[in-house]
Amino acid sequence: MAYPRKKTPGDTAWFVRDRFGMFIHFGLYAVPARHEWLKCRERTPEAKYDQYFQHFDPDLMDARDWARQAKAAGMKYAVLTAKHHEGFCLFDSKHTEYKSTNTPCGRDLAREFVNAFRAEGIRVGFYYSLIDWHHPMFPIDKFHPRRGDANAEELDRGRDMTKYVQYMKDQITELLTNYGKIDILWLDFSYPADPNAPAWMQNGGGKGKEQWQSEELIAHVRSLAPDIILNDRAQIPQDIITPEQSTYDFWETPIENGEALTWETCQTFSGSWGYFRDETTWKTPTMLLELLVKTVSKGGNLIMNVGPTARGYLDSRAENALKVYADWMKYNARSIYGCTKAEWDLPLPGGVYLTQSEDGKRLYIHLFNYPYQELYFEGAFADRIEYAQLLKDGSEVPFRKTTLIGAAGEPQGEKVRFPLAGCFFEETVPVIEVFLKD
Repeated sequence: MAYPRKKTPGDTAWFVRDRFGMFIHFGLYAVPARHEWLKCRERTPEAKYDQYFQHFDPDLMDARDWARQAKAAGMKYAVLTAKHHEGFCLFDSKHTEYKSTNTPCGRDLAREFVNAFRAEGIRVGFYYSLIDWHHPMFPIDKFHPRRGDANAEELDRGRDMTKYVQYMKDQITELLTNYGKIDILWLDFSYPADPNAPAWMQNGGGKGKEQWQSEELIAHVRSLAPDIILNDRAQIPQDIITPEQSTYDFWETPIENGEALTWETCQTFSGSWGYFRDETTWKTPTMLLELLVKTVSKGGNLIMNVGPTARGYLDSRAENALKVYADWMKYNARSIYGCTKAEWDLPLPGGVYLTQSEDGKRLYIHLFNYPYQELYFEGAFADRIEYAQLLKDGSEVPFRKTTLIGAAGEPQGEKVRFPLAGCFFEETVPVIEVFLKD
């Protein structure tokens, strides 16, 4: 069953058409190269972490190369971490000295990003962390690197969330006014109080819409960029909901009052968002393609993350992952762009995912498991088929319809069979494009 899409404050019409984007997690954490939460996980002292600031010099960063690879992979929008939880800024903010222009790099990397990606026709967005482990007014909480220090209570004394929120508003103003039109603002994130937090910890070590002053913050963003796409992580629903490292298993999940919510799942090529030199759990080509196809088959968007090295280039593992998408999307992008969940809830063979064009005229059958004899479907879908072809090369895929007969010999509907024995499918995931009758 198809549901009408819920109207959103921002412009999501292009978003649900384009379906596929690139996330870029880049910051000081690329220097130690062992996870973007390093400062929290290892409770890194400020003096030690400052070494990464002093040595941050992505001399081989070429945002134009990033953009070209994103475009080849079929990615239609990109979001850069303008500021992650560590508090370091990739843009030339007037409100902090903790920024890329003050490192050996000496460059406004956010500006290089927007210029390069726009030149390739890719929409641009900024990730902005609500959390800031560097700012002196950000209260120490359950994730803060200083949470377990012997003098943590003393360090927290005098920290004023109101002053920090003003800092956020000032920086977001810069991002939305100094870099041209920004299509997405990806805020991150809210978290509940900890019942075991020490008594001195403000709000029990949690932070949400009250602490972020989210209503005022969002109103401010809308005043600067009315059509911008905002996510839900300031704890007030906006344009998109953002499941992380997971996909919705059922179309019914993102439904509210009979309307489909716009959603995007954010995923990584490996087990880390930032560059992790020694991380080994990189996804296989089949897993990468399944994430994209499965997400669109459920009616969602996929944003896949890359973590550039400390010198600013994408390493061979990231480039190989992007090439998986490039090779497949070159021929099969039509089954992704402007597509959504199929109108039929068909019982599907294992490893088969369906997407359908928004106008309902074409159905796409993605084969992750190759059926050596034939592929068949039952139900009303069979009566709608006009023609079928392999999407990669436009070659005809024959089909035949048969009538299902019950135990008493009575007709019980139609079945359509695609005899595939002997077919040569060169690619990892072949797609059958089915033209449908009105």
